[in-house]
Amino acid sequence: MDTVKYSDIIAAQATLRGVTKNTALLHSKSFSRMSGCNCYLKMENLQTTGSFKVRGAYNRISKLTEEERKKPVVAASAGNHAQGVAYSASSLGLKSTIFMPSFTPPSKVIATRFYGAEVVLTGDSFDDAYQVSQEYCREHDATYIHPFNDPMIIAGQGTVGLEIFQQLPELEMVVVPIGGGGLISGIAIALKTLNPQIKIIGVEAAGAASMYESRKAGEIVTIPHVDTIADGIAVKTPGGLTYSLINEYVDDLITVTDDEIAHTAYLMLQRTKNLAEPSGVASVAAILNHKYDFGGKNVAAIVSGGNINMSLLEQIVEQGMLQEGLRTTMQVIIPDQSGELNKLTWLFTQFKISIQNIEHIRSTSSVPIGRVMVVCTVNLQNQEQLEQLTDELKSRGLQVRVLN
Repeated sequence: MDTVKYSDIIAAQATLRGVTKNTALLHSKSFSRMSGCNCYLKMENLQTTGSFKVRGAYNRISKLTEEERKKPVVAASAGNHAQGVAYSASSLGLKSTIFMPSFTPPSKVIATRFYGAEVVLTGDSFDDAYQVSQEYCREHDATYIHPFNDPMIIAGQGTVGLEIFQQLPELEMVVVPIGGGGLISGIAIALKTLNPQIKIIGVEAAGAASMYESRKAGEIVTIPHVDTIADGIAVKTPGGLTYSLINEYVDDLITVTDDEIAHTAYLMLQRTKNLAEPSGVASVAAILNHKYDFGGKNVAAIVSGGNINMSLLEQIVEQGMLQEGLRTTMQVIIPDQSGELNKLTWLFTQFKISIQNIEHIRSTSSVPIGRVMVVCTVNLQNQEQLEQLTDELKSRGLQVRVLN
């Protein structure tokens, strides 16, 4: 089998019944107002294992022959595919071995082991882990489960498209993150079969736009490196099958920057109260940043996953608060005398400003002798508070500088 048919996706839906969730399609009033379209969110971040990947993995592994079931099941992944394969193999009574890069966040390693896989940490990149997994497959006659370039994987991912159409028959456009292209290939086949007028738009991170560059070149292109916080869609080389299916079924490809992705992840938390990983919100980022003519249309964005590195989440929240003016850092130079710091912090209290962090700096040429620089990171309710505090400090003869 070297292609994927609509009937394969229908069969996959039957296979996945009772295994995966029929995830919600939520209408976001906030994002609709911000984008000018009727914005719906397909919440695959709430799927079993935290991403859509379990759909394809279970569909593929369930189709193994009796002979193949006697062999080890192997995958290479830095995250969501690993968890999907581990969960699916365990559910079907099979053992799995997952090769993950050494830098993989501990939370993803722990989750993969929790789902029953043996995890092997190796190499500095996905490519390193992939090479070792291939050597293991040759030595142990194991079955490798590809993350995207496999017909049964694509058919499983296509069940997302069937669900969206059942939930929103008046759908006009769907926006889908692209890494290797398995998800958008399956969704496109499903939706274009049900209604050829539905536009399918693919979104890549600007720092990992291998499918975008391949389509522009008219052939599969390997980009020299990937540089994005959206590690779930950071793929250097598209698959041959997904490339051909995207050329046939997908209307357009666009890109979003890491800044746009990060701010969208922050807005997902703030406005929808949902946690999503950077790769999972690339589709929403395209809508909110008007990367295409979505105006007035019924548009569904696939929120493809929610397995985020906690340290990255901390940065995203911090940056989001800075961008929205809810947090800022300021420098105040005060006399280096007893009681002066207390006077300063008392002023913050009077303006109901919360101090997140505070630091004294004396040893720098920018601070006059007899003075001390106080660097404060503060949480704000609005910008008016900051302006009032700054005016008050300046009226007292203090040097003030707002850093961001």
